[in-house]
Amino acid sequence: MRLSLRFLIPLLLALGVFAYATVPLVDRLMLRWFVRDLDIRATLIANAVQDPLVGLVEQGSPARLTRYFSRLLQDERMHGVGLCLPGLPQPLSSPDFPDALRCDQLDAFAEANSLHLLRTPLGPLHVTVKPLDEARAPGMRLVLVHDMSWIGRRSEETRQYLFWFFVALSTIVALITVVIAQLSWRGWVQGLRAILRGEGLVRPASGATPPELRPLARDVRELVRQLERQHHPRDDSQITWSPEALRSILEGELNGHEVIVVSNREPYIHVKTPEGVRMQRPASGLVTALEPVMRACSGTWIAHGSGSADRTTVDAHDRIAVPPDAPAYSLRRIWLTPEEEAGYYSGFANEGLWPLCHIAHVRPTFRSTDFEHYRTVNARFADAVKAEAKSADPIVLVQDYHFALLPRMIRDRLPRATVITFWHIPWPNPEAFAICPWRNELLDGMLGSSILGFHTQFHCNNFLDTVDRLLEARVDRETFTVTFRGQRTAVHRYPISIEWPPQAMRVQSPVAEARRAVRARLGLPERHALGVGVERLDYTKGILERFRAVGRLLELEPQWVGKFTFVQIAAPTRGMIGDYRDYAARVKAVADEVNARFPAAAHPPIVLLAEHHEPDAIYEYFRAADLCFVSSLHDGMNLVAKEFVASRDDDRGVLVLSQFAGASRELPEALIVNPYDADQCAAALHLALTMPPEEQRARMRLMRGLVSEFNVYRWAGRMLIDAAAMRQRSRLSRFARDRERLESA
Repeated sequence: MRLSLRFLIPLLLALGVFAYATVPLVDRLMLRWFVRDLDIRATLIANAVQDPLVGLVEQGSPARLTRYFSRLLQDERMHGVGLCLPGLPQPLSSPDFPDALRCDQLDAFAEANSLHLLRTPLGPLHVTVKPLDEARAPGMRLVLVHDMSWIGRRSEETRQYLFWFFVALSTIVALITVVIAQLSWRGWVQGLRAILRGEGLVRPASGATPPELRPLARDVRELVRQLERQHHPRDDSQITWSPEALRSILEGELNGHEVIVVSNREPYIHVKTPEGVRMQRPASGLVTALEPVMRACSGTWIAHGSGSADRTTVDAHDRIAVPPDAPAYSLRRIWLTPEEEAGYYSGFANEGLWPLCHIAHVRPTFRSTDFEHYRTVNARFADAVKAEAKSADPIVLVQDYHFALLPRMIRDRLPRATVITFWHIPWPNPEAFAICPWRNELLDGMLGSSILGFHTQFHCNNFLDTVDRLLEARVDRETFTVTFRGQRTAVHRYPISIEWPPQAMRVQSPVAEARRAVRARLGLPERHALGVGVERLDYTKGILERFRAVGRLLELEPQWVGKFTFVQIAAPTRGMIGDYRDYAARVKAVADEVNARFPAAAHPPIVLLAEHHEPDAIYEYFRAADLCFVSSLHDGMNLVAKEFVASRDDDRGVLVLSQFAGASRELPEALIVNPYDADQCAAALHLALTMPPEEQRARMRLMRGLVSEFNVYRWAGRMLIDAAAMRQRSRLSRFARDRERLESA
């Protein structure tokens, strides 16, 4: 075996170095070939269109010239056409002609030895500058721009061919080397027998495995191979994250194991109306993120049935297939008494944990009766998880602060389950969390998770500090794990996002139509400037600060009085809690106060729509607005910011974003503000309303690129990949223990 390795390792290293050096050389060589072909192609096109172009210029007909450019652009590789006339800095050009190409800056693309490439956010473009007939058109130059994305695809195919070629070559050379080594070392007869048994090729040439351990050894080898595949570098940028990619992960990494989601809020609510039973989609960032994941996973979603018609729509086992138009997963509803809902949801969760975790200047309220209901409801959901589980080791995704005790309860009922808990709200510092009377019990419940996720690294750090301060646990800050009660919990950052493309975009009208429709609905002129905010009526969302900023804008920039209106869509929420009722009243009062300060305005500065809106209607407002203002006082992520970006397929609109929302760390191209600073927010609103279209387009394209790449399927996929690796390590450890017991027996 040593002799085989002595031959094999130098050969593989040499082939690897040769392959590494060859690929860049081939890329450069192919690029020069393609550029030379494009130069020849551009010369032929310029010679062919020279006479018609000169004739159109002499006729002085811009419209006919534009139509002629459009015919030229029917070629799929042609990106843009421009014509530079003497004395004009900007060319006459087709609509997609790059803004960076000016007539007075074309000398760099006319050099003989240059590759004539223009780097843009959409990829490289090839630029050819050809002078026209000097006799008929002195000083006129034709600029042809070709799209080079197809070159990248061909280069990728070539790299794949080279990769597989060297893989095959390495395999053949390795096999020949091992065969020769075996024959030389053992002799021809013994070596041939060893090769036929697979020794030195597929397993080490060591002693045979005892017959009673062979099945166990086979399972261990399979697990090791899975772990090796898991640890191979995964290039997320090469994966197009989609429902299909997520299903592939479930089938490949998790072997199709079942996925169960647990949340308080259900994705579909059935309510009774005078017209009959109507289905609603709740205004919840959690539902926005998880519903497309469940459509991809085809699992079970367990939630509190809160709709007035929920009981009439389920079967005998309290289940219903959703979505109604194309069922993809099962919704299991849990029923709570009014006392339980008041104690568990309104009391401990939203009067205790919610203000405790959000720095929003509302004092948390803790009552022992509320916590007893909280514990009882968590246990009921744990029983439902066990009842719905079709196997002993499901993957359970526990969502949010309503179920801090649930992971430990699931662990007690299903010890082999993989529990992933995601905390959708911020996690406070240890001093703030320590005021909770049941802090240790909550931490113990959360540390029943296999994986515990937060939006930001800052929240992960706060959680580790809290555990380190309050529990006798081992905290490893290098691997971000906590070992407590003999079990390890991984604490990781998983920034949540939205589906891409959003489902609501499939039914949207063009932006121009949305702008007209929304302004007509609000009684505003067609060119009236419009801002939009979409939140629940929650004191953490900074709606009061937002309205004060609008009022301050009109004070500092009076030219916007009567010409700018801010529309606030605010879905009522948690009306049974006094702080929320008071906050809703204050929001309306501040909106009325700002409107009253500008009685001469032809149109009101603020329009408050305090009612539920379906996602399709919200996206229409996003597309109609000139800006979106997200002014959270403290937020885990805030998906409204990402939804606004996703809605703007016209690459227009400006996002004004609070620095206290987790989304501000992912979308720095937004106008980042401190919502407590009314003057700064007013200045940002003015900047958004006056921002040139080119700057809007540049900012929006960068944000859309990030949201499309880091979408909700990637968020879920990363958690499930980590869960798969954890499950495989756990299985490998069990097999190792079983083998030790058999050998000792």
